[in-house]
Amino acid sequence: MHTTMRKLLLLASLSGLLLSSCGGVDTYLKNKDANVRLTKANEYYEKRTWYKANELYASLIPVVRGTKNHEELQYRYAYSFYNMKDYLSSSYQFRTFVDNFPSSKRAEECEFMYAVSLFKDAPKFTLDQSSTVKAMAALYTFTSLYKDSKFTAEANKYLDICREKLEQKEAGAAKLYFDMDQYKAAIVAYKSALDEYPDSENADYYQYMIIRSSYHYATHSRPDKQEERFAEVVSAFNMLKEQYPQSTFIKNAEGLHADATVKINKLRKNNEHN
Repeated sequence: MHTTMRKLLLLASLSGLLLSSCGGVDTYLKNKDANVRLTKANEYYEKRTWYKANELYASLIPVVRGTKNHEELQYRYAYSFYNMKDYLSSSYQFRTFVDNFPSSKRAEECEFMYAVSLFKDAPKFTLDQSSTVKAMAALYTFTSLYKDSKFTAEANKYLDICREKLEQKEAGAAKLYFDMDQYKAAIVAYKSALDEYPDSENADYYQYMIIRSSYHYATHSRPDKQEERFAEVVSAFNMLKEQYPQSTFIKNAEGLHADATVKINKLRKNNEHN
């Protein structure tokens, strides 16, 4: 047989297989026998064919509600969304499971997976973090409800990541203010980051940036405000030395502290002569 003809026949065969596999789930969706659909949905689920299993489970949810099959189907329905990486939908379905079956042996797992789904739905730290805040609330609820859970260590790991994302978001905003020469806003933002995350490994850096922001803010202030604002530079430097004596940023800040001190003395002398 000619090589080209063999290739055409092979392509036709593959296309036929593809069409039959795509059309398979539609055939079962049209089947009025719920047991047939459920059996096929479970087959797809066991084969990890999540999309097809999900479609069939969706068609069965209204049918099995209140029956002995409802709990198992709701559980698998939620996981089918999760495995498809549709985390917003899986969070809703895991929450639905807990609400419908609060006494189930799987309620703990689904409470945890509800929080995990929210966590995985949250975007990177540069974007809006309302989803991260919601995920943290769900994780805190879980660790409060199930204090000795086998999922506790993992929940705490996710909480740490959430806190880190929120800290990065706040620190990023502070840096943006600084880079845009909005030094007063930068001071407020870096102080807020310190208040929210006092145990952060970047705490001394935030304090150093308060010194830098305060120095530039004082430099660009009108003369009658400069002495007071350079004094805030000195105060911020003293706080850095007192609270973070081993910080590598102390050396970086010494020049700003020395210059602020010189300017304070000069301003005081000028005021005495006026």
